[in-house]
Amino acid sequence: MAEEEQQDTQEATPTQDAVAQEAPVVEEGSPSSATDEKTAEPNEAQRGGAQRGGAQRGGAQRGGAQRGGAQRGGAQRGRGGNRGPRGHQKEDDGIVEKVININRSSKVVKGGRRFGFSALVVVGDKEGKVGLGTGKAREVISCITKGTEVARRNMVTVSLNGATLPHEVYSIYDGARVLLRPASPGTGIIAGKIVRAVLESAGVRDVLSKSLGSKNPANVAKAALQALQQLRRREDVMLRRDK
Repeated sequence: MAEEEQQDTQEATPTQDAVAQEAPVVEEGSPSSATDEKTAEPNEAQRGGAQRGGAQRGGAQRGGAQRGGAQRGGAQRGRGGNRGPRGHQKEDDGIVEKVININRSSKVVKGGRRFGFSALVVVGDKEGKVGLGTGKAREVISCITKGTEVARRNMVTVSLNGATLPHEVYSIYDGARVLLRPASPGTGIIAGKIVRAVLESAGVRDVLSKSLGSKNPANVAKAALQALQQLRRREDVMLRRDK
């Protein structure tokens, strides 16, 4: 019996050795196992980080495109596609504003020069109402705004005969002298830039004019406005005479 037990143990021993050889056991504290774990962990972390980083970058690009598109679209800043015309000529509630002349003046002070600006502005509805105003300020935009407000307050009504004048008129204002004559339809406005701006704002489309004397823009514009105020229609004159 003892011999049979020894044979059994001898037969079982090589099988256990074979299993041990096939599946070697690595101890926890061995340096090889630690190295394998360290090499495995960074690979997985790198792959995960790369995926997460790519998603973040892609999201940032997509989000940036959306935000950039909204800003460029102007929805937030109020800069939509309905932009008005730029320049010194503006049209609001049927009234046209035109800047005739901008003059710059300078004053020498202790620190240098101090500049000031004055603007001559004419406004009108092109239907017989016209006004002239002057504004002064340290900045160009401010003086134009002031001149426009003054011109709007000083608007007057002039008498016209359709698209032309009812009669010839001659006006003198300081050194400026302006002559206006009616013209046939299709003639247009034959005038300089200052007189033209006043006549266009009043609604005159056919007229012959001549500026005599001074070329001062303010005096010429005031002479033209004074000439328009002297116009009288036949119906108005007969009404005053009770005929």
